[in-house]
Amino acid sequence: MAFTWDSEHREFAEMQIWGILATGRKDGSPQQSMIGYTIDEHGRIIMSVKHDRAKWKNVLRQSKVSLSVSSGRDCLIIYGSAETIAEDPLRAELTADVVAKLRGVERPDPTTLTEFLDEQKRTVLRITPDKTIFHN
Repeated sequence: MAFTWDSEHREFAEMQIWGILATGRKDGSPQQSMIGYTIDEHGRIIMSVKHDRAKWKNVLRQSKVSLSVSSGRDCLIIYGSAETIAEDPLRAELTADVVAKLRGVERPDPTTLTEFLDEQKRTVLRITPDKTIFHN
């Protein structure tokens, strides 16, 4: 059965900018990273990452991840599967959405981002949620 966001959970996640992404290291232990994100029209979580970082390598090996999003004592845990996106034009399109949310600016033209993304070794992780749990 396909995942459907609880409307309150999605609203809470969309109001936040930062979360803690948990991935699995090679030895099975957890690795966590503070990361900015946005949510696309299909309810998937989008984040820009560098392809030489542990989180990218961990997802290539094991796609199951979690993202913790909090505000004060309220915390939403999102479980799901991440996919890696390193090819344009999709990489630039999704990064433009992340930039707009994190910087609070108008969405940049994705075609202007490609050179910067290459120089910075930036790629995209896209998480398809399969479960959310809210704690308060």
